[in-house]
Amino acid sequence: MAKTQHAGQAPKAKKSLGQHFLNSVAVCRRIVGLLSLRPEDRLIEIGPGPGALTKILENMPHGLLLLLEKDNYWAAERMRRGAPGTQVVHTDALNFDWRRISYRHHWKIVGNLPYNIASRLVWDIARQAEGMSKAVFMMQYEVAKRMTAPPGNRLYGALSVWMQSFTRPRLEFTVERGAFSPQPKVLSAVVSLDPLPPGNRPPQPDILAELLQICFQRRRKQLGSIFRQCPIPGFTEALARLDIDATRRPETLTPDDFQKLGENRRDFS
Repeated sequence: MAKTQHAGQAPKAKKSLGQHFLNSVAVCRRIVGLLSLRPEDRLIEIGPGPGALTKILENMPHGLLLLLEKDNYWAAERMRRGAPGTQVVHTDALNFDWRRISYRHHWKIVGNLPYNIASRLVWDIARQAEGMSKAVFMMQYEVAKRMTAPPGNRLYGALSVWMQSFTRPRLEFTVERGAFSPQPKVLSAVVSLDPLPPGNRPPQPDILAELLQICFQRRRKQLGSIFRQCPIPGFTEALARLDIDATRRPETLTPDDFQKLGENRRDFS
């Protein structure tokens, strides 16, 4: 028999949505402090849930606060309890059109991201939210380490290259399990993202994404071997043109190396 929910009683966190609600005011204040908010800033909070971050954001300088909430109950609660100027969009952040974040306004993005979607979500935001001026996210510590890992590190991979090609990711601080309800089984971390200037971002992101998939699915192989077996032409010639040793492995290349490979490969395709 299904359990009934008493009036006024908030539902339990849903495992299917990866919910672990942040309940530490001190941690929330540290996160908001990293945003360096100004009166002209427009804010997006992803997954506000019970609103621990939201309540602090609403009392900080800002022009607009947009809340993206997938959960039916918490979307309704945020609509009911929101301050003037706070808008709620009942949607999955993975389906939000981040291209709407344009250069016309100062957009900053914040959120305690569900662990099960964090990697996919930041990948989309980095590429699509061209008008983002700052982002601060809570996520699984392991994902944060992968985002910020340098070449040669065992955690360095496609996510590292992608995020470092669009932003300057920085691991700001770790957060213990007790700051959440329910407590997650893993350590969490807060990461800040400062977007790179438009001229420093990949001009052909689809080619870069394709290249990263090809290389890091075979990360233990040498580049020459990877590209000889690859059905997509141009990468072997690009290696020679850039004077990159074909015996190197993908994890030794910098984000700039990958971008140059993608750009030079285009000339042969």
